[in-house]
Amino acid sequence: MEKWVDMVSTHFSWYPWSMADRFSPAKRSKIMRSIRGKDTKVELLVRRFLFKKGLRYRTNDRRLAGSPDIVLPKYKSVIFINGCFWHGHQGCPLFVLPKTNAPFWSEKIEKNRARDEKNVSTLIAEGWRVFIVWECELKNRQRREATLEGLINEIWALD
Repeated sequence: MEKWVDMVSTHFSWYPWSMADRFSPAKRSKIMRSIRGKDTKVELLVRRFLFKKGLRYRTNDRRLAGSPDIVLPKYKSVIFINGCFWHGHQGCPLFVLPKTNAPFWSEKIEKNRARDEKNVSTLIAEGWRVFIVWECELKNRQRREATLEGLINEIWALD
């Protein structure tokens, strides 16, 4: 892997992602590989909470638009647990657009938002109730408890 990274950094130095970095290309590659798409800490936290409340669910069901993080078939509900940076949570201190390579990041986040909006619309049209939990809503204990209690009440409300 390191050999590939070295080759890319020398032969494609004009690419926007080859910007000045405090890490070597190999180290940056390792950091980016460690970013998880499934089973994140906040996702596991929400799943444990739902399980303790007696709810049973599926995870990352690829048959549904957007492959929701949590699917509650009994309640015809899905939950997306969004990272504030990757999904562009407006007004959130965890979402700050990087200053380096700003056009790339701006376009990427906008595409993510558009995809999220399309997936939510599709799921609603199919009769699913869609809940979105933001990473920042689970950061401190008080807000986490309020968010999770509110979520469970919303799920049970139309049962």
